[in-house]
Amino acid sequence: MNRKRLTGPLKGLHLAEDIVLMLLLGGLVALASAQILMRNLLDAGMPWADPLLRLLVLWLALAGALAATRENKHIRIDLLSRFLPEWLKSWTERFTSAFTALVCALLAWYGGRLVWFEYQDGTIIAPGVPAWIAELIIPLGFGLMALRFALRTLLPREEHIRPNVSREAAKNAK
Repeated sequence: MNRKRLTGPLKGLHLAEDIVLMLLLGGLVALASAQILMRNLLDAGMPWADPLLRLLVLWLALAGALAATRENKHIRIDLLSRFLPEWLKSWTERFTSAFTALVCALLAWYGGRLVWFEYQDGTIIAPGVPAWIAELIIPLGFGLMALRFALRTLLPREEHIRPNVSREAAKNAK
């Protein structure tokens, strides 16, 4: 695989993820602030804002998890790796990544089934907004995380520990 050919599309994907994350967070803060101000100052509110805020939290959580996975800053328990020799750490990290990819793939699969059932049922969460569209982030987010963890099982350790640093710089940092 030619790594230079992938750099451009990956940078574009990462930029798109960051923009979506910023828009979601900005929209969440703006909408929640407007709702609070309207309730406290005008004794009124937007009835559609609360369900939308819940959806924004879902989207923000999964987009944030995706960004954390990209930067390898996700939550993990690595007590065992502190005591393992260096040659065994690589194998345990690969095994853990493979297991995590499997779990994320299962969540994506069942999230996709949820979306399909919502589509078939025609559930509406707001006027003109079908539930299945709002829930698409579940299979998409977990599917992308599964892909990232699967790639971590295949790539050399240096390439997935610090994705924004070249292999040579990662080796020199050790």
